[in-house]
Order: sequence, then C-alpha cells, then structure tokens
Amino acid sequence: MFPHRHLLGIAGLMRGEIEAILDLAEEYAALNRGGTGDHSSALRGLTQINMFFEASTRTQASFELAGKRLGATVMNMSVAQSSVKKGETLIDTAMTLNAMHPDLLVVRHPASGAVNLLASKVNCAVLNAGDGRHEHPTQALLDALTIRRRKGRLSRLTVAICGDIAHSRVARSNILLLGIMENRIRLIGPPTLMPAGAERMGAEVFQDLRAGIEGADVVMMLRLQKERMDGALVPSMREYYHRFGLDAEKLAAAKPDAIVMHPGPMNRGVEIDGLLADDINVSVIQEQVEMGVAVRMAAMDLLARNLRSRTAERGGAAC
Repeated sequence: MFPHRHLLGIAGLMRGEIEAILDLAEEYAALNRGGTGDHSSALRGLTQINMFFEASTRTQASFELAGKRLGATVMNMSVAQSSVKKGETLIDTAMTLNAMHPDLLVVRHPASGAVNLLASKVNCAVLNAGDGRHEHPTQALLDALTIRRRKGRLSRLTVAICGDIAHSRVARSNILLLGIMENRIRLIGPPTLMPAGAERMGAEVFQDLRAGIEGADVVMMLRLQKERMDGALVPSMREYYHRFGLDAEKLAAAKPDAIVMHPGPMNRGVEIDGLLADDINVSVIQEQVEMGVAVRMAAMDLLARNLRSRTAERGGAAC
C-alpha cells in the first residue's frame, strides 16, 4: 500500500501511494469530526520527536496533535535551546537522536536537502515537515485531500498557483502531486518570483492574474517568502496586491464554483483580500488546516505499519 520507510517528498511517490494516504486520511477526518481523544492505537508504544529548526505554528501543532491522537509519546524538541545553537552539526544531532531510539522523527529545516541527509543517518522513520525551498509533502497532501473533498475528484482539474513560486516548497510539492494526478497546472507571478525553467515542471506560466485564473477550478494563493528573498523582488506590498493579490473582482475570472486556498500564514491585503479569505462559500482555508491533522495521522500510521513490519521481520520489537 505504502512501501516507503520515510516521507521526504512527493517526488518518488506513485499515484496509488498518494491515494492510499488520502483514503486513510478520509477515515481519520471522519473520526476527528466525530469526537475527541485517541482515535487509534496505530502509534501506541512508539515515540515521536518533532524537531523544528524553523518556527512553525500550524505544522508543528498539527503533527503533535496527530501523534497524540494515534497514541504516540510525543516530544517537541526546542532547537533554540539545543546544542545546535552551540555549533553542533546536523549529523551530530542525528546521531544523538538516533541513540535515543525514536520511532518517528518529524523535521523542519531551512536548508533544502537537510531532512534527506538526516534520514540517511537514523534508523527511525522520518517525515519532512518542510526543508528550505525543496519540499513540504504533507502540505501538498492536505491540499490534495481538501480539493478532492470539495471537487469530488483529484484529476482533470485546472489549478492556478499564484504568488512567490520561486521560494515556495509548498508550490513545488503541489506541482509534483497535481502533475502525478494529471491536472492542468498554471503558475502565476512576477518574473522575479518565478523559478527558472518553470515550464519544464509541466506547468503554464502567467504574469497576469486574471488570465492565469480564467476558468480555473482551484485558485491557490501563496505567501510571500520574505525570509528567503535576497533583495527587493517586488516594488512594494501595495503594488504586489494590486497586480497579484486575489479579491472577489479578480476571482470572477475563475469558474463560478472555484475554491480558494492558502497554506498560511496569510498576509491579508497582500496576497489575498481578508473578506475573501473568510468567505466560507469559496474559501477552504480552514478546511485545509483541519485536513492537515488527518493527513499527518494517515502518513504516520502508514510509516508505523512499515516500521512494525520491518521490526517483526528482524524478530525484535519496535524501539
């Protein structure tokens, strides 16, 4: 069903493996809406460490809640107070963590590829919670689940992704996933925020928002990644909103039943009009947050099954 030891990115996943995560996440979404407390024993007896080298609210809280609902012992590692701040290398950190015998390690890191490096040094299952400009797989999966629930399918849709494409790991993971699921992908943004060779990613490129979202089923807005920008890549926030900020008037170019998404955190009045973001008739932003817990539960459940299976083959017990 899901044969991978880690979840490091969308790259390398097959369509059936994506669907397996989403199908299980649907079950967890229903359980989450039905009550509170533990919903499964999938991670009972296992230890989950959340290790965030970058600040996060939604993702870290979502992974923590997901682990606890599955019965795991969850530890949040405060990197700001760790030996990393004293000069410890990532490999040293990995070796130290490995000696503690965790079962699942959730990692966010500002450097692209850092999570893959760490995964090669530990024995446990590793989940990428975002690494630099590289990938953010669970965000793409929760976006996919949200789209599928609202549209009834996850293929043959026109999805417009608008904003800071160049610096966005969310965009990269979504482009990969939506491409695997055979959707039409449009990328919209100023040339300074568009990655070189964007067309080779299987997407159409637009510099006009209205043209890019014309007839779109899904409009996904992205946050300006100011912390990853070298220099001023947009004239001003006011000018950016005028050209690339989404409001009801611009959204009229999309299909009448188009949905609006944003991975958060939002810059209201810069990427999206606040009234539109809060309009439950078109905005699915809050549902994205809800589906994040369900998707992360599903991903950890599937990785835990593989962990237990490998441990059983060795004739031992999970750490």
